[in-house]
Amino acid sequence: MRVVHIKNPRQREACLARLCAEAYGQEAGLRPLATFAGTLGVLVKQEAARVLALVDDQSRPVALALLVLDEVGSSMTVMLLAELDQDQEPAGVARPAERLVAELALKAPLRVDARDAEQEARFRDAGITRWLDGKAGMRIGLGPKHPATSLEDLPRALTFDEAAVIQSFKRDRKQFDDYKARFIRGLETFPATL
Repeated sequence: MRVVHIKNPRQREACLARLCAEAYGQEAGLRPLATFAGTLGVLVKQEAARVLALVDDQSRPVALALLVLDEVGSSMTVMLLAELDQDQEPAGVARPAERLVAELALKAPLRVDARDAEQEARFRDAGITRWLDGKAGMRIGLGPKHPATSLEDLPRALTFDEAAVIQSFKRDRKQFDDYKARFIRGLETFPATL
């Protein structure tokens, strides 16, 4: 097992497309495409986003994560996280998403947001032990290397306006078609190994 930072632009696009598809599912409408487009068009251009994979001993990706820098560049937030099907090997990797988070938390100042008790429990199992109460019932988990000690000194993660991306799709059909083609091509060319 090892963590791979996907720097090759084609592989990064393919992995991001797969991550968006896995994280949001089949019934998500434009949200996976908007996240794909916003991440590439805003966060990747600003060098504020990283796509990482946990790969097995044969270099096959088993989990993917999108990490985004905070406003001051002192930490990274897990924005998307997904496990990939492991039907090619009977044994597989147990709980690859948690394993990826655990590996990342050991190496980087990591933040995770949990929407419910089940998510929080999964992140706790991954070694995220410091928790803060966020807005609207959100629980914010901090890895051991994260510098924040309270909500007040927790910088905001960089982001983009998803609604604005969807609106731009409606105004600019060429842009929509371009991102849609890139998204589909990414899904079709998802690398078997990294």
